[in-house]
Parts: sequence; structure tokens; C-alpha cells
Amino acid sequence: MTTEHQKPLAQLTGLGQSVWLDYIRREILTNGELERMIREFSLRGVTSNPTIFEQAIGGSDDYDTSLEQLAAEGVSAGQVFERLAVEDIRSAADLFRPIFEESQGTDGFVSLEVSPVLADDTSRTLEEARRLWRSVDRPNLMIKVPGTRAGTAAVEQLLGEGINVNITLLFSLEDYERVMEAYLAALERRVEAGEPVDRIASVASFFISRVDSAVDAALETKIGETTDEERRQRLRSLRGRAAIANAKLAYERFREIFGSDRFAPLRERGAQVQRPLWASTSTKNPEYRDVIYVEELIGPDTVNTMPMATVEAFADHGVARRTVDVGVEEAHSDLDTLREAGIDLDRITTRLQEEGVEKFAESFRSLIASVEEKLERVAQRA
Repeated sequence: MTTEHQKPLAQLTGLGQSVWLDYIRREILTNGELERMIREFSLRGVTSNPTIFEQAIGGSDDYDTSLEQLAAEGVSAGQVFERLAVEDIRSAADLFRPIFEESQGTDGFVSLEVSPVLADDTSRTLEEARRLWRSVDRPNLMIKVPGTRAGTAAVEQLLGEGINVNITLLFSLEDYERVMEAYLAALERRVEAGEPVDRIASVASFFISRVDSAVDAALETKIGETTDEERRQRLRSLRGRAAIANAKLAYERFREIFGSDRFAPLRERGAQVQRPLWASTSTKNPEYRDVIYVEELIGPDTVNTMPMATVEAFADHGVARRTVDVGVEEAHSDLDTLREAGIDLDRITTRLQEEGVEKFAESFRSLIASVEEKLERVAQRA
């Protein structure tokens, strides 16, 4: 790969944004591919989720040797998956450990998600998160917890215990503010208890493209219901704008909270900000630029976790410039105009979180079923 192709991604790092890869499977860990991508694409972390593991384990033979060994032990499909996932996450964490050390614990993280089936169960989420934290046993691990109300309660407790957390499936400003409050409360509790706060890291994963997909569909319905051509044009002009506007308002709130008097004493003790992480940044609508959800949300103290296709697209033709805090007034105006048009963004983002939890839960169930099927096949060959 040429320097020219490397440049856009490296520029993101220079602008204060970390590029994380939203993908993992054993093959890229064992054949040197992830090491190459770290060098060539300036990667600084990895995220995983049940859908990614479902595709990796169910859709490849990468894990067959390990499955044969585990089948002989007679463990359950759930336990088999956890062991396979822990092995992969450990290997990835070790590859990113130099970045973690060089950045003094502010980057180089690998995320592993608790079962989304537990999204509304605080106590079981805590139990599983603690177990995964102990099993992986790497300081640059982040435990992913859905940003439901039950999940956010677990997040505050886990951070208070010194466990790094990636809060996922955030779509609304209300949920995002609740997550930032949980982070601050956890750090303040640690300070009161005399515990250090300088090596705790957290990101808040704010989902992007799915918002546009849902809002655009609502706009199309509104367009079809009106015969006023001026109104139709105004509604059409809002297509593809809601997700970025929503994220820009989230970043505005992030700057307010972590630039506040409340955070100042925590910062003096070495506390990190809880960075917003832009997730779901692949472009779903082919009419939109394939790197739009990267290019429009670049700025300091942010993370963008990208699927492989988006990483490669941005490396090829992405434009790196600070954009996340540009056009904020216009972002406010866009969301105001959506409300005036009868588009209820709060209702949409609530539904998106519910659907996101269920989608990951379905992937998790499918993953376990796939592992069970593979274990049966292995047993039959024995």
C-alpha cells in the first residue's frame, strides 16, 4: 500500500480521532493481517459484537480445530463460544498493547460485548461483565454494555470497580447524557473512596447511519402524503441529514460536560474524558457518499469504528478535516425542521435502540445454535 493511500487515515489520528476496526475473526489474528492493518491503516483499536462473531464462527472453518478440542470436554455451546471469543479478544488486545502503553492507557482497546439477551437485567449484566473482564485479563479490554436503563446502571457500577466500559447502542441525546452522568458519578465515587481514576477508560458508542435510514423512511412517507410541491422539496432536503445533525449535537454536549467545572477536579487527578465513539458508520444508502459518516464527524477526542469496507474506502478517497463541530447551528436547525415536519426523532431513536438490542440478541441466539450444530458434527466424526 502506498503512502498516498495511508495518508487520510493517518490524518484522522492527527486530528484527534482514533480509527477502530469494527471486525474480528481468527484468521486475521493468526495470519498477520491485523498486524498489517494496524500499520497501514493507522488502526488504534477493535470492536466486536454478536453479529460479527456469528459471521466469524458460523461462516468460516477458522474455529473447527478449537471446536474439536472443546467438544471432547463436553462443555455447553455458550461456554464454547465464550472461550473462543476470549481467545480472539486476548490475541487482538496483545496486538494493540503497544498502542495502549504508548498512549498511557488512552487508546489501543479491544471491545467484547456481554450477551445482549441481558440488556434489561442489571445484575446478570454485572455478573457476566465481571467474568469476561477476569477471563480476558488484559488492561486494554473494554466490556461492551448496551445503553439501556438497566445497562447504564451496570455501567456505573463496573466503572466504579475499575473496569473499562464501551456503552453501546446509543441513539438519543437523552440516553447519551445519562451515560455521561454514569461515568462522572463512577469516577467521583472512586475519588471519594480514595481509588485512582487515571487508568479508567470508557467510550460512548453513538450510532449514526441507522438514524438516517429510519428518518429517511419517515420523510418518504411524509413526502407521499403531501401535494404541496414547496413542502415536498423542503422534506426532500432533509434526507441524509438527521444522523449527522444528531451526532453533532451529541458532540456539542460532550464538550460542555467534559469542559465543565464538575469534570475539572477529575481531570486534575488524571481522569480521561469519555470519548464519543461513532458506530454504524457504513453508508446504507447508495445515493450517499460511502465515507460520509466518517468525513462529517472528525474531531478531537472521538473514535470512529469502521467496518473493513469503510476503512478501505476512506483510505482510498476520504478527506480528513475537522468537521464534528462545524455547522452545529445548522444541525440544530435541521432537527427543529424535522420536528416541525412531524418527524418524532425521540420515538425513532427509542425504537432503534430496541431493534438494535433485539438484532444483537437474535445474532447471539443464532451464534449459539451454529456452535451447537458444529459441535454435533464434530461429535459425529469422532
